[in-house]
Amino acid sequence: MADTDRHKDLVRRFVEAANTRDYGALRKVIAPDFERHCPATPDVVVSSAEDFVAFQEREAATFPDNRVQLDALVAEGDRVAFWGTYTGTQHGPMGPFAPSGRRLSCEFAGMFRVKDDRLVQLRLTWDNVGALAQLGHLAPPG
Repeated sequence: MADTDRHKDLVRRFVEAANTRDYGALRKVIAPDFERHCPATPDVVVSSAEDFVAFQEREAATFPDNRVQLDALVAEGDRVAFWGTYTGTQHGPMGPFAPSGRRLSCEFAGMFRVKDDRLVQLRLTWDNVGALAQLGHLAPPG
């Protein structure tokens, strides 16, 4: 199997583990020093696998039915870029925002970096204003 195919498989396994809340499987595909970077959530600091698992647990408490669907994967060298869709219903608090009970469907994009057959870094972004508007926390743009 080519490196790029193995790298894309790692990302698919990552998403499956996150969707099923299988944190043991998630720890197997991410490096101990895994980092997450996102300009939409600059206050979220993830600099280890345990930080990321804790983040995933908080996310599942806020959006208990959340799911990620991968719509596209492109791999080159040690990078895997993706386009996906996040869906979930907000049943828990999210930062300063109380539970809205509303459903969110948000497209997002990002890139993983792979090292030694583990995911070591995730960079992602999405339309945070549009997402907050869907949840009823901001007036819809425009």
